[in-house]
Amino acid sequence: MKKPIVAIVYDFDKTLCSEDMQNYSFIPALGMTPEEFWGATSAFSEKTNVERILSYMYMMIKLAKDKGINLTKEYLKGLGKDIKFYPGVLTWFKRINEYGESLGIQVEHYLVSSGTKEIIDGCAIADQFKAIYGCEFLFGEDGLPIWPKLTINYTAKTQFIYRITKGVLDVTDDSNVNKRINTKRVPFQNIVYLGDGMTDIPCMALVKESGGKSIAIYTKDSKDKAMELYNENRVNFICKADYSSNSQLEKVIKLVINSVAITNELTTVETKLSEHK
Repeated sequence: MKKPIVAIVYDFDKTLCSEDMQNYSFIPALGMTPEEFWGATSAFSEKTNVERILSYMYMMIKLAKDKGINLTKEYLKGLGKDIKFYPGVLTWFKRINEYGESLGIQVEHYLVSSGTKEIIDGCAIADQFKAIYGCEFLFGEDGLPIWPKLTINYTAKTQFIYRITKGVLDVTDDSNVNKRINTKRVPFQNIVYLGDGMTDIPCMALVKESGGKSIAIYTKDSKDKAMELYNENRVNFICKADYSSNSQLEKVIKLVINSVAITNELTTVETKLSEHK
């Protein structure tokens, strides 16, 4: 009998790390502050009516070119090493995987971000995810970006929850992700979504309303925002941005894994009893 799977799905910026990923080293390399870069991105979006995710990708290309920076895949990946994570993140995945294993549960981790995948691919935890979904550039023969390969805004994030439940992880596979599947690889009740705020609401609501668990991650400055999500019934829990051993977040995740393990045991017992009727 296959092990039950618990899939933990994460946002990235301000969920696993405290800043937008571009803030750590890309924007400083432009000689700009985060406020200047994101302000210029918003101004471009408002002037041209270009969707905001596409706007920031365009501005990354334009401003890097203006500064003489070759925005290659290798350059972007190199920026990932500068990302600083919340306490406990670097050891989180091993601890949670081992806890799941001790209960006969397979834990899988997925990342769904509106940030830049090429940067994420170079960060310290990239190899911990079964799949990483983020905004990607299409690169030309000269190694420079020529077109958006994939964009993910806050509503587009929800498609990846369906991909994860069905096990259809290839973003080009539209046929199978839209097929009706009676037995999902990861049932919705075994999905946990971790996000930090308003852009995560569609995923939070989808997972919670489908029987899974949604968790709003907060810092000292964003607790009120997280509490608002809880009071509006958008999330099941709010947890401080601390992934350390024995933290509140770890306790909640372990309880979810416990619940899946107990449900699996009960189902196994019921199946055996029915076989002996």
